[in-house]
Amino acid sequence: MKEIYIITGAAGFLGNNIIRKLQKYEDAEVRALVLPGDKTPSLAGLNCRIYYGDVTKKDTLKEIFRTEESAAVFVIHCAAVVYIKSKPNPAVYEINVNGTKNVIEKVLEKNAKLVYVSSVHAIPECPNRQVITETSDFDPDKVEGDYAKTKAEIARFILKAVEEKNLNACIVHPSGIIGPYDFGSSHLTQLIIDCANGTLKACVKGGYDFVDARDVAEGIISACRLGKKGECYILSNRYFEVRELLDTITATLGIGKIKTVLPMWLARLTAPLSEMYYSILKRPPLYTKYSLYTLTSNANFSNEKAKRELGYKTRDIRETVRDTVKWLRDEGRIK
Repeated sequence: MKEIYIITGAAGFLGNNIIRKLQKYEDAEVRALVLPGDKTPSLAGLNCRIYYGDVTKKDTLKEIFRTEESAAVFVIHCAAVVYIKSKPNPAVYEINVNGTKNVIEKVLEKNAKLVYVSSVHAIPECPNRQVITETSDFDPDKVEGDYAKTKAEIARFILKAVEEKNLNACIVHPSGIIGPYDFGSSHLTQLIIDCANGTLKACVKGGYDFVDARDVAEGIISACRLGKKGECYILSNRYFEVRELLDTITATLGIGKIKTVLPMWLARLTAPLSEMYYSILKRPPLYTKYSLYTLTSNANFSNEKAKRELGYKTRDIRETVRDTVKWLRDEGRIK
């Protein structure tokens, strides 16, 4: 049976990594949804057909969802606004919730399988560093930040559609994604760039779970084939102190360690200035009130279910950092 993979948010960091991993399936047809007018350097040279559309405008999705009746159709929904700034942004809800509902309607029409890319932020935090596992209890009121609330709201909507409308869907929850092929510069990629170019002079205490984008991509593709209807899977790696991640980056770059550690109270106090500074530079902010919250939250995630049911695997963070630094150098983005 012919397999068709439809990837929304295809030109983004995770989306293009998924398409790169799909290249090994030579018989599969890969369709990439890209916003009209967006440039696609992240998809250059990849075997995929580009369709232009906007998930918030359902009529623009008709062409990419025009498929053969006999084909097995997998829809990987990556399109989202990952938002850590303090200023409210109505696009977060419009894209993350309403846009996803449009995609779900098309999936139901085609009787396709949906793999929805959520986030660990959608999962309620356990107290006292208890291990966080998968849940079906999604509630925007139990999570912090607009981004997390939209992810929780739509995850709840999806599981309800599975029960009431027979939607064939599963949900994956990546942790903090890092790795090569980030053409748009997430705040973690910006961290490496600033570290390499000597503009990062201090760090903060705390940490988070950081995972290679390529490992998440493989996990998502496995979910297309092996993910069970109505189930959720955490695609994490392990917890890293910020200092450990930075030491790995500086060791890879061959530069001195960053020794200054700001107390969290000072970082919180200066977070608005950081947002303003990076807004002027038109770069992702390295830290905001919300990102500082995540560095002090419980990030003790378990990926055992994904390993058991999807064959999910993770690589050493040193390999991730090494490959990212090499790619950034090849792109001319660091010295």
